Amino acid sequence: MLARLSIRDIVLIERLDIDFLKGLAVLTGETGAGKSILLDAFALALGGRGDASLVRHGAEQGQVTAVFDVPKKHPASAILRENGLDDTGEMILRRVQLADGRTRAFLNDQAISVQTLKAVGTTLVEIHGQHDERALVDTATHRRLLDAFASLEKDVSAVEALWDARRTARAALDEHRAGMERAAREADYLRHASEELKKLNPQEGEETSLAERRTVMMQGEKVAEDLREAQAAVGGPQSPVSALAAAVRRLERRAGSAPSLIEPAVKAMDAAINALEEADQHLNAALIAADFDPLELERIEERLFALRGAARKYSTPVDALAALAQRYASDVALIDAGANQLKVLEKAAAAADQAYDAAAQKLSAARNKSAEKLNKAVNAELGPLKLDRAKFSTQIESDPASPGPQGFDRVEFWVQTNPGTKPGPLMKVASGGELSRFLLALKVVLSDRGSAPTLVFDEIDTGVGGAVADAIGARLARLAEKVQVMAVTHAPQVAARADQHLLISKDALDKGKRVATSVATLAKDHRREEIARMLAGAEITAEARAAAERLLKAATA
Repeated sequence: MLARLSIRDIVLIERLDIDFLKGLAVLTGETGAGKSILLDAFALALGGRGDASLVRHGAEQGQVTAVFDVPKKHPASAILRENGLDDTGEMILRRVQLADGRTRAFLNDQAISVQTLKAVGTTLVEIHGQHDERALVDTATHRRLLDAFASLEKDVSAVEALWDARRTARAALDEHRAGMERAAREADYLRHASEELKKLNPQEGEETSLAERRTVMMQGEKVAEDLREAQAAVGGPQSPVSALAAAVRRLERRAGSAPSLIEPAVKAMDAAINALEEADQHLNAALIAADFDPLELERIEERLFALRGAARKYSTPVDALAALAQRYASDVALIDAGANQLKVLEKAAAAADQAYDAAAQKLSAARNKSAEKLNKAVNAELGPLKLDRAKFSTQIESDPASPGPQGFDRVEFWVQTNPGTKPGPLMKVASGGELSRFLLALKVVLSDRGSAPTLVFDEIDTGVGGAVADAIGARLARLAEKVQVMAVTHAPQVAARADQHLLISKDALDKGKRVATSVATLAKDHRREEIARMLAGAEITAEARAAAERLLKAATA
């Protein structure tokens, strides 16, 4: 329900804060006091269309904030979750209207799109007037209201689930058939290509690894030539090791006669011999490591040639050949085993069709049965609303050949306004005043089913008075027992039944240089004065006050 409405700098409203209660709240005031401004501001907070003209003259921006207490599992909570917004149970909708025409939207102080704000607002509030029953324009709403009246929401959800299963089964069948047709057209080519790629057996990443191995082997061949030359110089026939060893032996034989001259030289030559022998060992090891099989290099080059040739032939990168081979193999398998799979999928699709059809037929029967009850209940409400010669009916067109997520029924509310006239769609046949009273009768019958938690009725009592206005007030009060109801009214009979009475007035400020709209919550005595004004007009008489008192007592009786 709406808990609080705060308005800043919107048209004639400078600063306004209204706390709302449960039940029926009426808004009264003289013509031009600002009731429409209040509703326009409220609509702006719910995602309505913004306009620079809404900003109060001299202000840079206007702002409207609506605070709602929302029960758990309300549809608005699902919208918050879908958009990653925090759900605290309290929803604060805020709309900022800038003087340049731009607007900004917020929900719980988080910036959102106007579309999201409107989606949330639609689940929280319905605004209805004589020419603003937009909820009834779409016949899908008529079906939803009938389903809500009959408590068929679970049945509808079951049909929706079966519809999704049916669509999934049909999509799988259609995809399989298309694949079989494509494969059949290319059967010979596919078999040849699949066999060729199967023999080639390409692996993902194989080209890169082979090319790297080939490069290493080719470089290793060049390095081996230099290693062999170095090894020949160090340890081959031309090696200085033998000559150095013989020289060392000769010097050692002379070492006794001149040790100081010979020993340093012998020591250095021994070190040179050891270093050469160590180098020879390293060179031998390097030659062994660099050795490769020329046949392996040839095999690698032939494999690369085959892979790259296949890639050119099938116009695909070498790394994609493995996936291509798998796809071709799958297509061939589809040709070979497709007929059996086709039968399985056809059977599944037929079963899904049958399950959906059975549930849709059952739902259609329940709707037709409930439509009679809805018609009877709504028609029972029409007499007191001065529509006793009118007749309400629910038209259901069932076409199993045109199924949908909610079944194959098209539901539309029809009326016959007078005996002998041709019945027709509610939105086309009923006049503005009749339309609003038909809506009220529907809402009363539906109670809190299929309804937003807050309903706003904008002057639906226009053009009626006396017993009809009293009947409207009684039904608004009954409706307010289930949902929060706000009514802008000129009918004292309606105002007398309010749980909360708000008076909208226009006050002169700055010695009459400007005016501002204000709202006051009326206590009992002030309520009587306002209702008396509504009865008598400009001059409130004692008779008007007495009549107002009688209305108030009758409303609480």
